[in-house]
Order: sequence, then structure tokens, then C-alpha cells
Amino acid sequence: MLYKLFVDLTNHVTFFNVFRYITFRILLSILTSMTIVFFMTPWVIEKLRSLSIKDEVRKDYLPEHASKEGTPTMGGVLIVFSIFISSILWNDLSNNFVWYANIILLSFAGIGLADDILKIKKGKKGLRGSVKFILESIIAIIIGGLIYIHPSFDTHLVVPFFKNISPDLGILYILFVWLVVVGTSNAFNLTDGLDGLATGPMITTSSVYLIFSYVIGNAIFSNYLGFPFVKGTEELAIMLGSVIGAGIGFLWFNTYPAQYFLGDVGSVSMGGLLGVIAVMVKQELLLVIAGGIFVVEALSVIIQVGVYKTTKKRIFLMSPIHHHFQKLGWDEPKITVRFWIISIILSLIALSSLKLR
Repeated sequence: MLYKLFVDLTNHVTFFNVFRYITFRILLSILTSMTIVFFMTPWVIEKLRSLSIKDEVRKDYLPEHASKEGTPTMGGVLIVFSIFISSILWNDLSNNFVWYANIILLSFAGIGLADDILKIKKGKKGLRGSVKFILESIIAIIIGGLIYIHPSFDTHLVVPFFKNISPDLGILYILFVWLVVVGTSNAFNLTDGLDGLATGPMITTSSVYLIFSYVIGNAIFSNYLGFPFVKGTEELAIMLGSVIGAGIGFLWFNTYPAQYFLGDVGSVSMGGLLGVIAVMVKQELLLVIAGGIFVVEALSVIIQVGVYKTTKKRIFLMSPIHHHFQKLGWDEPKITVRFWIISIILSLIALSSLKLR
């Protein structure tokens, strides 16, 4: 919106040329979303409290979380709002990739919101898992189809660190998109169990993909580094900037002890957004490294459930794995910060794939 206005003004005032630069708009997107979240959060917290939108803790299940009882939840509404507004202001809205990302952001937020509302009304019984999965799958497959027919896109996979390995999935690429988007969404949701735990990796993973989206969308950089050029993905760097800004603003209030929580409206949408952006910049497999924390959290649940069903024994004291460390007696802030450190290390490894190929 503002991007288009300022670009049109360059014919009259040369200063507005600065808005043509992706790097400048990335900075603006970070500041915009961060400012929205930072200054609106106190009002949102009070509004959530007045509406009795609060977290209910099963003390028999997690007695360590008894002190969190009554903390406002569904703060992810503000995260989604800030990212969307920042995108509308600073993105080139003629870019289809921007709209694919926003569709996933808003639709998955809607699914998470429905889940949160039902949990508040019916205790801990939110949206049925099968219904949630079907809705996410339908949206992901539709977006996968749109990406598949996009003129700037092809169906070859980029394998991190291996320059000459690039299998072509063909029409199966749509199902691969579904797997990445829905899988990342649910993995993020599972990670969101401690104060600030999911938000830290969200910021680091978004930073990795901000750099990759800028490189992949630049013909010179992508050719030099040996990556496929996908015209238009540079605009996704601006959207990722807004994710980083929103995450920083949210962490100010969500760090231990949290003043409010993301809720499913935030975790489901953030995971879906990261997943679809990973697809559009053709770095889907890199998400296993950059988003390694989300992967491990999801795998811990899969392993726990699978082993228990077959042997009636548990591998972990509790899953997802961050609860295992709680049961071992680790303090919550220690678990969170150590997971952040691991996420930073994984992000640096992922970034090294820019040259180590």
C-alpha cells in the first residue's frame, strides 16, 4: 500500500527511491511489526483478561505450571495482525508469493482461533484433531497447487550442501508442500509449551529464511551461489522481517514469567507461515536444520506415542521433549535459553549451506 504510493512519488521526489530497496523495506517491516506488538500488548492483555480469555492448567498433568493458571492466552492474534499490517504496508502487493503467504497466515490463524475459543468454552476440549488436520490440509494443498503452476517455479528439490542433487517431484510436489506446511505448523504448535520457547526459534529460523529469500529472489546472488533463481521471493524477506519484529516485541512480554501466551491462533499460523515460505524459496529440506528445534519436539511426541503403543513403555518422562527436561528438574528459563542457543547454532549451520555446496 505505502510501497506503491511511495514508488509512484519517486517521479516527483527522488528521496522516495529509497523505498525501492528491499533492504530498506525489511528494516521498516521489522520496526512496524515490533512497534505494533510492543505498544498494543498492554491493551491486548487487559482486553483478554476482561473477556476471561485465559489459560487453564491441568495441575495433575503439569504441576510445574500451576503458577501459570489464569494467564491470558490468544496473544497470537496481535502477532498475526502486526505481520499482516506490515505486509500490506511494505510489500509489493502485486506479488503472488506475498498473497500465498498471507493466505496461509490468516487461514491457519482462523483454525487456531477456533481451537482456542472452543478450549475456553469447553475446558481443554478444543477443535477435534481430525477436523483441524483436514482444514489445514485443504488449505495447504490449494496453496501447493497455486505454487505448482506459478510461472517462476519448478518442482526440483534443493538438497542442502549438495549442489548436484536435485530430484524432480513433478505433480507430487503439491503433496510435498502439504507435508511441509502442515508438518511445520503442528511442530511449532507442539514447541509452544514454555514461556518464550517457540518464539526464540521462530526469530532465528525467520532470520535464516530472510537471507535465503533475498538471495533466491536476486538473479545475481542466486546464480553466483548456485541456487535456482525464483523471481519474486525477495518480497518474502520483507514479510519475514515483520515476523522477526513481531517476535521481538512479543518476547518482551512473553519471556519468563509470561504475561500472556501465543495460543493456537499464534502457534498454528506461525508454523504454517514458516513452512510455506520455506517452500516458496525452495529451501524446504533446510527447515529440518534451521527449524531443528521444531523437528525434535515433533519427533519426541511421535517416538513417545509409537513406543508406548507397541511396548507400553515411555522413552521420555513426558513429551514434547521440553517437558522431559522439566521432569528432570531443570528450571523453565534454563530449558528455554538452552533451546534458543541450540536454535542459533542450527541456524548458523543452515546459513553455512549458502557456500558449502
